[in-house]
Amino acid sequence: MSSAVLRQASIAARAVSRSCAFSTSSVARKDLVQDLYISQLKAYKPPAPAKDAHVGVVKNYSLPPAPQAPALPADLAGELSAWDATEPTLATSATPAVEGESAGPTGAEQFLAFLEADEAKHEEHH
Repeated sequence: MSSAVLRQASIAARAVSRSCAFSTSSVARKDLVQDLYISQLKAYKPPAPAKDAHVGVVKNYSLPPAPQAPALPADLAGELSAWDATEPTLATSATPAVEGESAGPTGAEQFLAFLEADEAKHEEHH
């Protein structure tokens, strides 16, 4: 009889261990530090601000002055006709126009000549 009781006890123990191994609920553990911290946070009451705390910090708002509409000149037609009569000023070119290639080498030719030129040797002073 004792062997039958032992077998049933071992089967029951295995069933309990299997059901606990796949349990989805976790064991609730008490965290005293966390509980104390949360209770202190809940109990905190910030001091009430003074009624005149804003004085000197906040400036009084005043509306800016309303903008004025631009006024047309009295003699608009006269000014437009004077502007229309003036000759436009054209920018003068700094380099005169070159006709043909007899005036000298182009920029590319000058650059190639500069690259091919020998560099002057500097004599060192002792």
